[in-house]
This record gives sequence, C-alpha cells and structure tokens, in this order.
Amino acid sequence: MITAGIDVGSLATKAVLLNEEKIISHEVLGTGIDIEEAVRKAMDQALDNAGISFEDVGSIVCTGAGKKKSPYESEEATEVMCDARGVLHLYPKVKGVIDIGGENCRVVKFDHEGNVIDFALNDKCASGTGIFLDAMAKALRVKPEEMGALSLQSTQDIEVTSMCAVFAESEVVSMIHRKMPKYDILKGIHKSIASRIYGLANRILLEGELVVVGGIAKNIGLVTILKELMNSELIVPEEPEIIGALGAALLAGERKG
Repeated sequence: MITAGIDVGSLATKAVLLNEEKIISHEVLGTGIDIEEAVRKAMDQALDNAGISFEDVGSIVCTGAGKKKSPYESEEATEVMCDARGVLHLYPKVKGVIDIGGENCRVVKFDHEGNVIDFALNDKCASGTGIFLDAMAKALRVKPEEMGALSLQSTQDIEVTSMCAVFAESEVVSMIHRKMPKYDILKGIHKSIASRIYGLANRILLEGELVVVGGIAKNIGLVTILKELMNSELIVPEEPEIIGALGAALLAGERKG
C-alpha cells in the first residue's frame, strides 16, 4: 500500500511517499503564504517523481504547524511523534532526536518502539531557529547556506549574549561596526544557538547517539559546536528536512492497517 506523509512547516512543506515503508519519492518546497497551495504542489511533485497518481495513495497523515490546513482528507499527528517514528525507521538503535526548524526547536526522547518518553520545546522565541539564522545572515550579508562552513574558519571565541532574536541582531550589527571578523561573529551565533539546544536536551536528559533533523541540520558549523557541547555522536540524515514527513507516512500505514 502506498501512503503519504505531509509536514507543513512555517518555512518549508515536505511530502514523502512510501510503498510498504520504502521511500519512493519526496519533495521539499517553500510554504509561502498559501498553505493549501504549498501542500498541493508538494504532493503533486512527489507523485510526479514517483510516476503515480493521487488515486494510488491509500492513506495520508499530516503534521507540522499548518497540518490543519491540508486540502486533502487526512489524519493528523504531532510533530513529536512523527520525528520519533521517522528517526527510528532509519536508525533503529537511536533513542533521541533534535529537530531544528524554521520557527521552533524541539528535542525528543523515545523508546525502541518509537513511543515518546519525553520532549522539550523552544517555541516562544525565534532565537535558535531558521528564521533567526536568516536574520543573522542578512545582517552579515552572507548566504544562509554558507554560514556553517564560514564559521569553521573562526580563530577566536565571541559571545552573542542576547536571548531575543531582535536584540541579538542589534548585537551582531554592533560587532560589525567594531570591525570584528565575520567568521568569529558567525561562530558566536552558532555557539549561542547550540547552547540553547543543549539546555533543552539536558531538560529531558537526552544523551547517547542522537539524530539531528530539520533544515538547520545542514549547517555544519552548528552541528559541530553542538556535538562538542553534548559530547555525543550526532547523525545528520542525507535528507534531514523530510524526517517528520517520513514519520507521518509511516503512521499513515499503521493507522490504515
């Protein structure tokens, strides 16, 4: 049976198609302001990639911030549950995941069957998220996808102390005016974010081998510092953005069965 999982995030919408728990197609598109249209486009593209029609899909589960706005007849699942199922499917021995998204960050601890034991969220402030990094990239006039690699060229530690994204941006602008090296500022930004994530992980005693997912998982600078802070092996999937949608597609199969 073919199942679909759709993860409607604030910045990106992801669709995954499974055939008997095997990924046959996936798509990642910007969400924009029209959520229903973003979901349709992601699903249509995933179907085209797989060479099948919508009628071939037996069950759909939606997750993410915009899950209630899906134009399809579907069930819903929490982001926490979908993260756990998606990670466990790819890495059966792992029992924890860090998801760094566009507007929030969450850490989840689960058992060997994918049942959620505990989780912690940082969703009251943009600091430590994709939106925060985008703002910092604009202030420093660098591309978001280049920030991680550039930060690894840093030769000294600079602290970005502000917890608020707005104040942090002002702090970074002040550093720029003081002619501080861009690489060092970037490292300070990443260290600030990693420290917040580390605090979340400690809140639920998250330890051992962990998986980092979400679009920001592609940032090698952030992952490098986070690995040092947590003293744990951190795994970044080849496609870290689709893990929530993968978990949703797996749940679609379980619920249909």
